[in-house]
Amino acid sequence: MRNKDEIREAVWTALEQAAVVRGRTVHDKIPAFHGADEAAQRVFGLDIWQTAWVVKSNPDQPQCPLRQKALEEGKIVYMAVPRLRQQRCFVELDPSMIGVSPAEAATISGAFRCGRLVTIEEMRSVDLVVSGSVAVNRMGTRVGKGGGFADLEYGLAVAAGIVKSTTPVVTTVHAMQVLDEGLPSTHHDVPIDYVATPYELICCSGDMPHPTGIYWEDLDDTKIAQIPVLQKMQDALRRT
Repeated sequence: MRNKDEIREAVWTALEQAAVVRGRTVHDKIPAFHGADEAAQRVFGLDIWQTAWVVKSNPDQPQCPLRQKALEEGKIVYMAVPRLRQQRCFVELDPSMIGVSPAEAATISGAFRCGRLVTIEEMRSVDLVVSGSVAVNRMGTRVGKGGGFADLEYGLAVAAGIVKSTTPVVTTVHAMQVLDEGLPSTHHDVPIDYVATPYELICCSGDMPHPTGIYWEDLDDTKIAQIPVLQKMQDALRRT
């Protein structure tokens, strides 16, 4: 089995060589693939989308169509502050409060200009998680861009009780990002329930356990020191 770094490099390179992504390079990024709108359309037909009222989404460009549609439909959207570098580590987008078009609010710059920064404790219970991916397989194993922040966001939300093990997770990718091979996974990796490409919707067949919170043993002091909300949680644990 290839390791995660090998998988990322192979997928980024293949996407660029096939000219199916936007921008000069997608290395070290969630790939902005051609057909992101079509992939998002497949998600909109799911019951889990139609019944969701609160959506937690990654901030990356290829998932912008999902964030925009959510706001157009009156859903609350949460996006994490990049690298979780603030105590108020999520921005809340309430369609009734943003004061700009959903298309503008769904962008990274628009969200942080018109949204409201909130702590984990101030967030509402999440009905659906949208995740960005570099690679996935049909079992629902996901490989991200390598920073580990998506898994940390999820772990924080689970620890706070606003995401449950039954909360569905969806991702949109180019068909070339769906790999027919086993992908490495650890206990803090978040499994995917539905993968949407421009050409198909995949109901993932895996039955992998969802993370149950923050796995402190996987975090070193440097990482914790960079993330204020983790410092606060660790201090609270030490006092108990």
